[in-house]
Amino acid sequence: MRSVHTVAEVRSAEEALLARTPDGELMQRAATGLARTCAALLTQSGNAVYGSRVVVLVGGGNNGGDALFAGAMLARRGAQVIAIEAAESTHSSGRTALTRAHGRLLSGTDLDVPGVIANADLIVDGLVGIGGRGGLTGVFADLAIAATEGGAIVVAVDVPSGINPDTGEVSGEAMWADVTVTFGALKPGLLIGPAADHVGLVELVDIGLAEELPLPSMTMLEAVDVAGLQPHPLPSDHKYSQGVVGVAAGSARYPGAAVLCVGAATHTKAGLVRYIGDAAEAVVTAWPSAVVSTSRPRDVERVQAWVVGPGLGLGADAVIATHDVMQQPLPVVVDADALTHLADDPALATDRRAWTVVTPHDGEFARLAPELELSRDRITAARALADRWGVTVLLKGSTTVIADPDGTVRLNPTGTPWLATAGTGDVLAGMIGAYLAAGLTPLDAASVAAFVHGLAGRLAAAGAPCSSRDVVDAIPAAIRAVTE
Repeated sequence: MRSVHTVAEVRSAEEALLARTPDGELMQRAATGLARTCAALLTQSGNAVYGSRVVVLVGGGNNGGDALFAGAMLARRGAQVIAIEAAESTHSSGRTALTRAHGRLLSGTDLDVPGVIANADLIVDGLVGIGGRGGLTGVFADLAIAATEGGAIVVAVDVPSGINPDTGEVSGEAMWADVTVTFGALKPGLLIGPAADHVGLVELVDIGLAEELPLPSMTMLEAVDVAGLQPHPLPSDHKYSQGVVGVAAGSARYPGAAVLCVGAATHTKAGLVRYIGDAAEAVVTAWPSAVVSTSRPRDVERVQAWVVGPGLGLGADAVIATHDVMQQPLPVVVDADALTHLADDPALATDRRAWTVVTPHDGEFARLAPELELSRDRITAARALADRWGVTVLLKGSTTVIADPDGTVRLNPTGTPWLATAGTGDVLAGMIGAYLAAGLTPLDAASVAAFVHGLAGRLAAAGAPCSSRDVVDAIPAAIRAVTE
């Protein structure tokens, strides 16, 4: 499991570490890791470090100092390094180190700058670090645009300049990096929101902060974590002990939603799926193992977790089904149309004592909590709704956010644009329901489902468009990929 830390947490840890290390040691560690990555990228691109053209974009903070020292290290290996200073005052020791290594310094307003950037093999973005907020302006913006338009590899120092490192917000001009070398800990803005698109590949450099960082309230699961949480059948298990999922979904207009949700639950873990709704014929045709019924959810027995909402509709029968499910003392996944019913009657969620997972996309979240601004800070918004309603929130997106009522957050790393197709949310809801029925906590069920769902999407697409049914069919292969 990878820890994710806010800027305040990283700053506090840096201060504690600086107090017990020699002056400049921390910056040297960062610069060494940065220079090593730059050298490897040059080699991988077919350029020897010796003779390569490296441009270092330098701002006024320690971020610029890291970049200058890394530039000096590359210059000592024979690279032709030119540092372009965007700020009036930059890190003095870093400037000295670069010039002693025979690197050059240029002002950001120098007439030679556009040509220097255009001819670079690699550009190091040391303009603004984790203290930056808001988009780049003036010469900083001009340099970022020039770097983006050039053909060089762009390496960001700690974070791409111009992004918000805590929220992932990009409110103006920002650097587009191919690789981001971040120090000490992952920051939320590298993983979420529009900023994640600016980051490229992330390389984490250990500078010794681990002992000073607090226990993380934000994490990101890795395959080994998912494998450890994945339920496995015991020799004594039978269909009822494997987990029974009730699915209240689908309608005459949207039978496919029920088919996808039931199929996903079946392929994920469920020993038995009980379907209740108007799409019974379509469900049992697609999944003969499902037990189907047209009765009300309140009349169904031997269910260990429910999924309600996919394709359910907004009519009176859908409202009744949602109320029936929400009033049972069992874990529930609330998705799609049932979220609209929750927006109309939040007490359905807030009055529950059993586990509840809500799975909104941005539009649904806006109906549930219109006062919370997703565009500015998705993590804080998800946390706020989880706390207010006492539910686990899975906020869908390019990086899905899972927030528990206690403030714990997990970010899912396996998302793929290929999942941006109709029905994949129905698949995810069925998967979460299966994991809840198997006994996982809401946080674990939602996190594991999101991870496997993303991986199944990647396997189903394999670089080409895929359908939601393809994702369902890829679930077993995705589970095998993380458990074998």
